[in-house]
Amino acid sequence: MKKKSGISIAVTVLIVLLILLFAGLSVRMVLARRAGGETLPAGALQQDAAGEEGRAAQGSTQRTLSVVRVHEVGLGTIENGVVLNGDVLARNQVSIYPAVGGKLTEIRLGIGDMVSRGDVVAMVDPSRPGESYSLSPVVSTVNGTILQVNYSAGDTVSTGAALYVVGDLSTLVVETFVPERFANAARRGLSAQVMLEALPGEVFTTFVDELSPVLDPASRTLRIRLRFTNRDSRIKAGMFATISLVTNTRSGVPVVPRQSLINTYGRWIVFITDEGNTARRREVQPGLENEELVEILEGIEPGEKVVVAGQNFLSDGDPVRLVE
Repeated sequence: MKKKSGISIAVTVLIVLLILLFAGLSVRMVLARRAGGETLPAGALQQDAAGEEGRAAQGSTQRTLSVVRVHEVGLGTIENGVVLNGDVLARNQVSIYPAVGGKLTEIRLGIGDMVSRGDVVAMVDPSRPGESYSLSPVVSTVNGTILQVNYSAGDTVSTGAALYVVGDLSTLVVETFVPERFANAARRGLSAQVMLEALPGEVFTTFVDELSPVLDPASRTLRIRLRFTNRDSRIKAGMFATISLVTNTRSGVPVVPRQSLINTYGRWIVFITDEGNTARRREVQPGLENEELVEILEGIEPGEKVVVAGQNFLSDGDPVRLVE
């Protein structure tokens, strides 16, 4: 048994030695091949390295060409304002009251009838039980058209009851109420555009004709009345109106389309293009604005070309291609 064990140990040792021998030969062959390989001259190595660096630099500086649309900055006029609702009214509307209270015996005119100052429009019987009086006429105090008839014959009225409302329809106005924050901008002669529900698609020019000297303490609004520049027989009292009131106007200032501005971290920027068709980022200070244009107080000059489409993905220095 001891003899067999010794033979096994010898065989194992022999196998390990053979493995180490083959491993050593393999390592020697690899080292020999590397030592016998060709080597480049130092100048060639430097040239090859420089070429690699140049190609890397060229790849890093090359940028994608962006397609954009531009608009040339010019001097223009810009307006902004507020949109309000109002009603078309007769400029002069007067309520007609009886001189005495009693029973209304006669209504002589109806809505739409013309009336002149001094005309008798109704009769009131001031008689009481046991007392008989002659009829008392109700007289119109103005010229105009009957807009409202508030009572019928047989009603009992007092001296505080308005029997009629008479208005002068020859001159119509639009009455509206301006919020407190815009009150200081409202002034006599200020222009406004009016659109009427009854005449869709049409815009009528008006101007502020009457201006209340005080604000309504309940609604915190200022009552104004607008007069139409041109008379139109289709416009009727009582129509609902939408008013675009111009509160500020500036002329001869640099203006750009509203969509050209980008708000980034609380700052407004635009992109302009130079002569080499390269996008340049500019920080600007906007001023007056409306739904289409923005006044630029600082940052760009008239004549420069500002990007109005495709600017959201631009970076400073990007090459661009301009399209119409």
